[in-house]
Amino acid sequence: MLHYDFMQRAFFAGGLIALVASVLGVYLMLRRQALMADMLSHVSLAGVAAGALLKFNPSLSGFGVALLGAVVVEYVRRSYKTYSEVSIAIIMIGGLSTAVVLMSMNSGISRSFSSYLFGSVVAVQNTEIYLVAAVACIGALFFYVLRKPLYLITFDEETARTNGVPVNLISLLFSLVTGMIVAAAMPIVGVLLVSSLIVLPAALAIRLAPGFTAALWLAMLIGLTGVFSGLTASYEFSTPPGGTIALTLLLFLVAGIGVKKLVIKWRKQHSKLRRKVGASGQNKLLEHAGISQEPPVIH
Repeated sequence: MLHYDFMQRAFFAGGLIALVASVLGVYLMLRRQALMADMLSHVSLAGVAAGALLKFNPSLSGFGVALLGAVVVEYVRRSYKTYSEVSIAIIMIGGLSTAVVLMSMNSGISRSFSSYLFGSVVAVQNTEIYLVAAVACIGALFFYVLRKPLYLITFDEETARTNGVPVNLISLLFSLVTGMIVAAAMPIVGVLLVSSLIVLPAALAIRLAPGFTAALWLAMLIGLTGVFSGLTASYEFSTPPGGTIALTLLLFLVAGIGVKKLVIKWRKQHSKLRRKVGASGQNKLLEHAGISQEPPVIH
């Protein structure tokens, strides 16, 4: 499998994007912005359609439009502070409707769109490799350098403002990095399923990890394993990589939650059993010592 150049490119790009996308997913879920990835993927679809219509590289045009959408959603979100999810719905509607109109202008575009909708290992060319590598480096640098202010903003934005953290600037940069990661992941998992690569590893990691830092590392491990397993299954069964990776990560999520529930149930039963055994052992010890457990009778 790995002796094919296109599979080598897919594994390299998929591994890089899985690492930064999983970290991004943890922040998005804790900030209650899990749908932002889905929104930006639909916005980038308009850029892909525009690029195909103008005979420009669709991946690069989708990347540019995703960045534009990230900036717009951040400013719209500030206009709807109480209902921040409204901004996501507004931008998603605008991006998807624009994509539909642009695709209708050229029937040939619609037929060549399946690789962008569902992902394709063949679609990962040198341009996508360079794009993914650049995004992975920028994303890793962003999350490492700004890890402390990001942590404060994620859990308590008002406290972060009080401590002098430039919340608006960092939130804008966070939206831009989100747009970059979403656009870079498109050729591998597709527009329709790009959010699965961001949300599912984070969803499982948050349920299993004992703390925030552990959740970040566990999410990266889950994302990397899911992408490699999904790409392998996609090659073996000739299925779309996007759907295969998403199903693999979904199976990981269901299995992980199920195993955790079984472990919690076993611990409860084991704890009850230990208490019973402890009480029984104590009674036998007292009986052996000739100490009665019956309350004294007062005549």
